[in-house]
Amino acid sequence: MSIILFVQTIKLKNPAYIVGSFSIAGKREGEGPLGKTFNKVEQDEYLGMKTHEQAETEMFKIAMEEAIKSTGLRESDIDVMLSGDLLNQITSSSFAARDFDVPFIGLYGACSTMSLSLAVGSLFVAGGFAKNVLVASGSHFATAERQYRMPLELGSTRPPTAQWTATGVGASVLSDKNIDGLPPVKITTVTFGQVVDWGVVDVNDMGSAMAPAAADTIERHLKNTKTRPEDYDAIYTGDLGILGSKILKKLLKDKKINISKNHKDCGEMLFNEKQNGTQWQGASGCGCSAITLNGYILKKLRAGDYKKILFVSTGALLSPVSSFQGNTIPGIAHAVVINFGG
Repeated sequence: MSIILFVQTIKLKNPAYIVGSFSIAGKREGEGPLGKTFNKVEQDEYLGMKTHEQAETEMFKIAMEEAIKSTGLRESDIDVMLSGDLLNQITSSSFAARDFDVPFIGLYGACSTMSLSLAVGSLFVAGGFAKNVLVASGSHFATAERQYRMPLELGSTRPPTAQWTATGVGASVLSDKNIDGLPPVKITTVTFGQVVDWGVVDVNDMGSAMAPAAADTIERHLKNTKTRPEDYDAIYTGDLGILGSKILKKLLKDKKINISKNHKDCGEMLFNEKQNGTQWQGASGCGCSAITLNGYILKKLRAGDYKKILFVSTGALLSPVSSFQGNTIPGIAHAVVINFGG
C-alpha cells in the first residue's frame, strides 16, 4: 500500500512533492509584512474586470496558469485540478476552470480549502492515481463581505472581533517526483478534521468559531502520529486571527499541549500592526493561508529554514442563509505535514 491509515490521519509512503506554486495578492496584502514574498501584487481590485466577482475569477486563472508555468510542465501534463473559494457554488474556481482542458474537482472547506486541496491532491499522487495535480484556493475582500455580511456601500461599522477577508489566490502543483535541481518540499502526512461547533452565531467573529476545530485537529494529529508540538519547526494555522489564536492556545493548553513557542497564524501575519488597527483581528478568507503558504512559507521551506511544519488551514462552514436564520457556525480544520529534504 502507498498509504498507512490511522484514525483521520493518513501517512503517505509515497510523498507528494510541491513542485510549483504561485501567489497573487491584493494591494492591501502587498503592503503588509509578507508583501515581498508574493509572486504578484495587484494594485487594481477589479483587475480590469467589471465586477469584483469577475476579478476573483481572473485571480484564479492567473495563479493556476503561473503555477503550472513555474514547473516547466504543460497544461496537458496536469491530470486533475482541485480548487475552491468562498462564493456560492464556488463559482470563482469553476469559472476559472472553464479555461483549462483539465478535469476539475470543486472543493468547499471554506477558509480551510488550501489545506483540504493539498490533502486530497496528495492522496491522488500517493495512491498512483495522478502524476501531477494542480490545487488552488482564494478569496476577495469585496465578494466575501457582500455575500456573508453587509454590502460595502452601507459603510457598516466593523466590530472589534472582525477580521479582514484577504484578497488573493494561491496555487500549488503536486507531483509524484521532484524536479531536478529544485530543493525538495513534500507532503508526507495528512489529517482530515471533524466538524466542531462551539455555538458561535456572530458572522463577525470567525476566530472564535474556528479555533475549537483547529484545536481538535491538532490534538488528534499529534495523538495519531505520536508527535509533539516541538517536533515541528512551525505549526501554521490558517486564519484564526489575533483573537482566535489566543483561544486556540488556551484550548490546547487545557489539554496539556503547548504550541506557544512555534505556533504562527497566517491571519495574524498578513497585516502589520498599523493595518490591524483598521482590520482589527487580522486577515481571514480562503486566500489568507493560500497566499501565505505559496509565498512566505514555501520560500522558508525551500531555503532550508524549516525541515518539518504542520500546516492547518481553518474554515467556518456557514452560508448566507444559515447565518441570517440565526444558526450557529460550525468550524473545520485540515492538516498537512510538509517536509524539506529528500
